[in-house]
Amino acid sequence: MLIVFGSINVDLVARVPRLPRPGETLAGSRFAMAAGGKGANQALAAARAGAAVRLFGCVGRDAMAPIALRNLREAGVDLAGVREVGAPTGVALIHVDDAGENCITVVAGANAEARAAQVPDAVLNSATTLVMQLEVAMEQVTALAERARSRGARVVLNAAPAHVLPANLLDAIDVLVVNETEAGVLTGSGDGDDAGSRCLRLATHERAVIVTCGARGAIHAWRGELGEQPAQRIDAVDTVGAGDACTAAIVAALDRGEDIPQAVRDGVAAGTLACLREGAQDAAPAREEIARLAAALA
Repeated sequence: MLIVFGSINVDLVARVPRLPRPGETLAGSRFAMAAGGKGANQALAAARAGAAVRLFGCVGRDAMAPIALRNLREAGVDLAGVREVGAPTGVALIHVDDAGENCITVVAGANAEARAAQVPDAVLNSATTLVMQLEVAMEQVTALAERARSRGARVVLNAAPAHVLPANLLDAIDVLVVNETEAGVLTGSGDGDDAGSRCLRLATHERAVIVTCGARGAIHAWRGELGEQPAQRIDAVDTVGAGDACTAAIVAALDRGEDIPQAVRDGVAAGTLACLREGAQDAAPAREEIARLAAALA
C-alpha cells in the first residue's frame, strides 16, 4: 500500500513561445486548467502504475476542489484522508514554452494546513510505503517521516521543490529522490560537481538516493554502489509532469517488491513517456506502457 502525504492543486497552464524574462509580458497561445500538485500528481501516477494508493492532504471549500480531485477519484485513489479546510485550494501558475521547458509558481493555499496527524498510525507499518514531497509544511513532513520510520514503514521523500533538509528528516528517509538542482542544494555543491558525486554524498548504508538527470536518465546510489540508467532519446512535448511520473513509478515498483535498479528503470521509463504528452496528470502513463519501455531500457 502506498500512502501519499502532499499537495493538491489546480494547475493554470499557459503555453508561450519562450519563457518570459523579468518584467516582460508575453502573448500566450493556449490556456488550460487541470488538476495538479505534487502529492496529487504522484498519487494518481502511482495508481496508474499499478499501486493501491491512499492520499492525505487538504483542499478548500471552493470551486477548485472538485477539479483537483476528479482525476484521483477516477483513478481509484482512496481520498478518505483528504480534508476540506477554510483556505482556498492550492494553485500552480505554469508557463510552458515551445521547447517543452517550464517555469512554475505555486501558491500553497489549503496545502499549508495539511497535518501529519491526518495519517493514522494504523496505516503505517512494514507493508506501507510512505511518499512525501516538499509542497506542504516541512515540520509536518518531518513529523510524519519520523513516525512512519519508527513504525516500520518505508519512507520515500521526493525533496522537491529544492530545499535544505533538517538532519532529523534526512535520517528518517529510506529512499531520497531528487533532480540535479535539488541534489546540489542538499549537498551545497557547485555546478562543477557531477550527479554521481552528489548522489554518493547523500547516500548512506540505510538510505538509497536517486538523482534524476532529465533527458540523460537517472543515477542511483544503493548498497555502496553507483548505478546509471540512461533514458531513451525523444522529442519532448511537455516536461511538466515528468518528475512526478518518474517518482510515482519508482515508488510503485518498490511497493510491489522490486529492487532499486529496476525501480529506477521504471521511473526513467515513466518520466520519458510523460514528456510525450501535455499536462501533468493527463500525461501519467499506465503500468503496461511503463513495463514495455523499461524492458527496452534494460
